[in-house]
Amino acid sequence: MTHRDAHTEPRDAETLAFLTRPGLTRLWTAVRTRLERNGLQPTGTIRLQALNAEEREALSLLLARPVTTPTATIRLPDLDTRLRTSALAQGLTATLEELGPPLTDRRAARDTAAAQRAELWSAAEATLATTPLTAQPWAARWLEETRRAGTIARQDPQTATTVLTQAIQTLATLFPGTDTNPTPVVWGRGELATRTTGSAHGLDDGTLLARLVLRGITLATGADFPADAPGRRALWRLASVTPDEVSSTVLTYGLRPTGGSWGEQALSRRAEHHLETHLTLRELRALHLKFPTHTRIYVCENPRVIEAAADAGCTAPLICTSGNATTVVLTLLDALAATGCVFAYHGDFDWPGIALANRIMDRYGAEPWRMRAEDYEYLATRTQVRGTPQLLLSGPRIEATWDPELASTMDALGIALHEEAALDLLLEDLS
Repeated sequence: MTHRDAHTEPRDAETLAFLTRPGLTRLWTAVRTRLERNGLQPTGTIRLQALNAEEREALSLLLARPVTTPTATIRLPDLDTRLRTSALAQGLTATLEELGPPLTDRRAARDTAAAQRAELWSAAEATLATTPLTAQPWAARWLEETRRAGTIARQDPQTATTVLTQAIQTLATLFPGTDTNPTPVVWGRGELATRTTGSAHGLDDGTLLARLVLRGITLATGADFPADAPGRRALWRLASVTPDEVSSTVLTYGLRPTGGSWGEQALSRRAEHHLETHLTLRELRALHLKFPTHTRIYVCENPRVIEAAADAGCTAPLICTSGNATTVVLTLLDALAATGCVFAYHGDFDWPGIALANRIMDRYGAEPWRMRAEDYEYLATRTQVRGTPQLLLSGPRIEATWDPELASTMDALGIALHEEAALDLLLEDLS
């Protein structure tokens, strides 16, 4: 790279082609790293090792001195001066910016982030001091634990400020202090979320805000932090917040409980008329289901089975998980198991279906309902004989806990079978 008159265009194609040649790639990578650590100042040295012939040649031309050994030590101030007196006529930092991508002043970025974090927590302390929480010892502990956890600090500044402020406002609403509000107010979770966030979904499960508020509730009440959805709902209730218990339902058919409450009678009447019933979590909490001991309850995965059972006028009790069993499904099955009911389960013959079946069978000791290796082999063969389009198995293999031969049989045939493939056989059992 030769020196040129200062009035010559410094960044012509020939110069840029030289600077971007492969022999200089490692140099620019190392220089970029050092500059970004040094506050974009060309200070210090870099050391390149195991240089090949192409790299040694390129460095010799760039530095205007021979590089003949596999190792080269380069002072950034010297390289900066060399570039300024070359055809490029600009320093090291400007050259790296031109070669791209843009440089990042990591030192300045760290300082800015630290200042933003300090401002965030200072503002949070100030907000906390304006609420009734300031008189409650657990509130300061909650704020400190939140700071130490680091989750808030990893959000962008605007999100972090919003979430933290809303969490403080929500906790202040729930725990206003006994002097000013001796009678606890019962909130719907959506109502509370609307009041403190402007959105009815602001405190939905899984949100960062909900987790922060739940952590505050544990400190305020002395409860343990919940590990699952039922535990989270129970914790909300401790703070006089009622979660949504009506939007999620479990699909049932043919349930004939022996109790005399109107809810149980309604289930029995619908069973007599071959009508399916959707039960909400709220209804399940009000029901006290009673069945004769060892009543067999059939459990399926696909709603089509219940639809077909109703059309056929089947009489056996049936519950549908509608895929992976949700809390409301498990709540019903738990209640039935507590009365001494036993379960028989059928689902899809694919790997996700086997995983779902494992969970139900392991949790309740359910027996397989036409879910053994011989059942799969019969159904798979039948679809082949009938010329039914084949759906191939995909995904990782799952062993069936109730039948050690099922997974290998499915692997051998390689066919996925949805529950509808066995519908006629299932209806025979339900009748």
